[in-house]
Amino acid sequence: QVQLVESGGGLVQPGGSLRLSCTASETIFRFNAMAWYRQAPGKQRELVAQIIIGGSTKYVDSVKGRFTISRDNAKNTVYLQMTSLKPEDSAVYYCNAKQTIRDYWGQGTQVTVSS
Repeated sequence: QVQLVESGGGLVQPGGSLRLSCTASETIFRFNAMAWYRQAPGKQRELVAQIIIGGSTKYVDSVKGRFTISRDNAKNTVYLQMTSLKPEDSAVYYCNAKQTIRDYWGQGTQVTVSS
């Protein structure tokens, strides 16, 4: 069973930065893509950023230019660097690993942007 462990969430002021980490229990080369999703209270879970096995990335429009997804293959870890954070970025952030027939999810990490 694949396990994804997230870390790095917390409370930050508007305009601040955080880096989320997601470490997989297996080599991330097993996955077609890895991604970060987020879910705010009363809202649907949305895709924030994705990196596919070839290295291409995509982002939801609201975070373009502010968030960067990257990976360290040797550490089986995917990162989400978040800068210029806004209150509307507050949510539980989930790591996701995609295979052809199923997805795996982490437990989530809370990000709160507030003064």
